[in-house]
Amino acid sequence: MAQHQARKRFGQNFLHDEAVIEEIVRAIDPRADDNMVEIGPGLAALTLPLSQKLQRLQVVELDRDLVARLKQRFTAEQLHIIEADALTVDFSSLGPHLRVVGNLPYNISTPILFHLMQFADHIRDQHFMLQREVVERMVAKPGDSDYSRLTVMLQSRYRMFKLFDVAPEAFDPAPKVTSSIVRMRPLGDDRPTAQCPDTFAHVVAQAFTQRRKMLRGSLSQWLRAADWEHIPIEPTSRPGDLSVAQFIELADAIYRLKAK
Repeated sequence: MAQHQARKRFGQNFLHDEAVIEEIVRAIDPRADDNMVEIGPGLAALTLPLSQKLQRLQVVELDRDLVARLKQRFTAEQLHIIEADALTVDFSSLGPHLRVVGNLPYNISTPILFHLMQFADHIRDQHFMLQREVVERMVAKPGDSDYSRLTVMLQSRYRMFKLFDVAPEAFDPAPKVTSSIVRMRPLGDDRPTAQCPDTFAHVVAQAFTQRRKMLRGSLSQWLRAADWEHIPIEPTSRPGDLSVAQFIELADAIYRLKAK
């Protein structure tokens, strides 16, 4: 089989380090009857060891050349191939208790993470390889320099754990950055939720557009000085100071004020 050339437009960096592959598979801990889908199987570095432990694996791949390679290498019973852009896939249609894994292309990793949020009720867990700085933002705490819009939005829906780093040399071609493995487990129905998810998303996005600015300034389009008297959050706070629960509380207060 001819060698596949990594395509920049697909953000392809292929994992080849066997020790790293084994460590990732151990972290995922696949069981035979798991309902698992891999996003971006590429040259099957993870696909092969996962398929050996699963009765059936589903994969989402956009590159037609890679799809052809997968069809040559695996039977339809071993591998169900969804030839599509992951951003267009309805993951709720892939069955319950879904386990999602993948080495996500760095250029579209954040859109994929946000796309998957809408299917979190159908998902058991997610294990992803991402750029280390993205993972550090995902697991950051209030007050950390990495605390961001991505942090708040994802932590409102998942409990997340950074597992370990992966050096650039583990890939071909080697990326210019270090990668990390993250585990994401959807929070249950008892999690704090905003009265209006759209308002929550808009408030978080607006607050972090000027992260050094006080909230009374960045949210002035929604809150007058007098309004802050009814909100148990200091108007001089900056977005990096607020917990996820406080952002939800703030968004709910704005939603109630808009509804009057």
